[in-house]
Amino acid sequence: MELSFGEMALIAVAIVVLFGPDKLPQIARDLGSGVRKMRGAVEDIKTEIMKETDNPVSEIKREIEKVKDAAKDFNPMKDIEKDIITEPSSGPEKPKPSEDETYEGPVSR
Repeated sequence: MELSFGEMALIAVAIVVLFGPDKLPQIARDLGSGVRKMRGAVEDIKTEIMKETDNPVSEIKREIEKVKDAAKDFNPMKDIEKDIITEPSSGPEKPKPSEDETYEGPVSR
């Protein structure tokens, strides 16, 4: 919103008429103080918003790095090879259901 010189002069004359010339400096000080407080409050809000939005992003980045590090060390083929090589035979093998005389099969209710 832009004010022309004539509009600003009209506002100044209205303030002088309404409040008088002796209260004009006090009104200007109060107005300046209010503007400073508003700017400070807006800056505080901006800072809080930036902290809140930055914090989850940095946490997510750390989690992504952890997953990347874990993925570098992960080799499923190595685990499978190790299981195949080190797997001892566990005694006699179980008979297949078709060869087992004691197998009753699924029981329906």
